[in-house]
Amino acid sequence: MKAVHVRQWGGLDAAAIEDTPLPQPGVGEILIRVRATSINPLDWKIREGYLQEFLTVPLMLGSDIAGDVEALGEGVTGFQIGTPIYGMKGLRGGGYAEFTTILPNEIAPKPKTLSYAQAAAVPHTALTAWHSLFEAANLQKGQRVLIHAAAGGVGHFAVQFAKNVGAYVIGTASESNEAFLRELGVDEYVNYQTTPFESVVKDVDVVLDGVGFDTSVRSVQVLKPGGTLVCIVTPPPMEAAAERQIHAKYAGTQPTTEVLTKIAELIDAGIVKPHIQQAFPFSKIHEAMQQNQTQHTRGKIVVTVGEQDLA
Repeated sequence: MKAVHVRQWGGLDAAAIEDTPLPQPGVGEILIRVRATSINPLDWKIREGYLQEFLTVPLMLGSDIAGDVEALGEGVTGFQIGTPIYGMKGLRGGGYAEFTTILPNEIAPKPKTLSYAQAAAVPHTALTAWHSLFEAANLQKGQRVLIHAAAGGVGHFAVQFAKNVGAYVIGTASESNEAFLRELGVDEYVNYQTTPFESVVKDVDVVLDGVGFDTSVRSVQVLKPGGTLVCIVTPPPMEAAAERQIHAKYAGTQPTTEVLTKIAELIDAGIVKPHIQQAFPFSKIHEAMQQNQTQHTRGKIVVTVGEQDLA
C-alpha cells in the first residue's frame, strides 16, 4: 500500500508517499481501508518537528480517517467487515495511507448523510470544538461565547455546536469570511483585520481561542469574572487570567465513540455540516498540506484515497 512517511523533520519535502507493507490488526485493533483523510495543522506541525519531544522519526502522518472496516483483530466486537466508519488516530498518525489500524473507541459509524470525503473533514476539528466548549468550558444555553478563527476547521464546528445549545455566538474572521459566518448563524461578526475585538466585545462567558499568542492575552479582557478561556494553539496566559479571576485552560482532544456518535447524529439531523474548501487526490497530498499551512483555510481541506467522490 501507499502511505505518507516522515523520516526527518522538515518542510513539505520531508513528507514522502512511499510503498509500505499492509498493516495487520493486532489484538483489539481494527484494520480500515481508508477512503479519505483531511489535513489538520497538527499534521504539518508534527512533520516540522514541533512535537519531537514526544515523537520520533520515522513516522507516518495523518489523524483523520473515513473508510470501511477491512478486518478485525482478536477480541474486537461490535463492528462488521465493510461497515463505513470515521474517526481519529491522534499523534501516532497513519491516516495518510490506503490502509491503517485503529482502536474501536477511536471510531464510530460514518454519518449516513456524508460522503467519505465529507466525513473525513469532521473528526479532529469537530472533537476539538466539542471538547473545548462542552467539557472544558461547560457552555450552557443563554451564555455568550467568543470564537476566534470562527471560519476555520475548529471554529466553524464550534459556531454550529454553540448555536445548537442556544448560546449567543460572536465570531472573529477576515472580511472574506463574513458571509460564511453569518450563514453559520453567528449573532455578531468581528473583522479582526480592521477592529480590535476587545474594543467591541465584552462580558462573555466563554472564549474559544484558535489563534493563540497575543490573542489569548487580549481575550482575558473580554471575559466576565468567573468566565472561561479555552486555548487550543498556545498555552493560556495563566497569570493574566488569575488576576481577573478567569478560568484558563489548554484543550487538546481525544477521540471517543460516544462523542463521534453524537456528532454524527447532529450531522444526520441537518444541524451541523462540515465545510470543505477544497478536495485533493492522494497523489497531490503535498499541495493539500501546503494549502492548509497558509492558515487561511475556510473549513477543511480533504484528501481522497482511491476513486472517491470529491463531493
